Amino acid sequence: MLIVDTKCANLASVGYAFDRLCIAYTISDEPARIASADKVLIPGVGAAPYAMRKIAEAGLTDTLRSLVQPVLGICLGMQLLFETLEEGGETVEGLGLIPGHVGALETGDLPSPHMGWNTLGSLVDDPLTHDLRDGDHAYFVHSYAVPVGAHTLAQTTYGQDFSAMVRHGNVRGCQFHPERSSRTGASILRAFATL
Repeated sequence: MLIVDTKCANLASVGYAFDRLCIAYTISDEPARIASADKVLIPGVGAAPYAMRKIAEAGLTDTLRSLVQPVLGICLGMQLLFETLEEGGETVEGLGLIPGHVGALETGDLPSPHMGWNTLGSLVDDPLTHDLRDGDHAYFVHSYAVPVGAHTLAQTTYGQDFSAMVRHGNVRGCQFHPERSSRTGASILRAFATL
């Protein structure tokens, strides 16, 4: 298991989650190590333009776009998996591993960002959702989201329905923070580690 050092992620929090599960991992920003890893996790916190810029500066863009092993993106890391991302009136090119666009979360009268616990629903069968049930809770912190569509594994609602989990081929993503999502998150991380 390799956690990509994107220079914009809470790596310690993700690492502690794997420590609690007794799952071995390494953290690296070296293209060769990332390319040869059996599984790759892309974390992220913050703004998409900054994250893509840091990935490019580290020389990781082509490496991440060429991954064929299981890949999991979490929070901003999930959003970076898509073709384009909207942020602050700017459209940013993502990694393009999943077709689609990430746009502003339309929260209506609810506070933005969407921050706190919310339920997962409309689960699609997948190794990562195998031990989950409709109504399980996960911890979210975000202002942008992926619409529900062909790649949605689980969805939730906050002002609008949106994708809480996605999959396209070898690539999966969680909009929420599995490392902060108690039993739900532990189940997902354990399942990813055993793919």
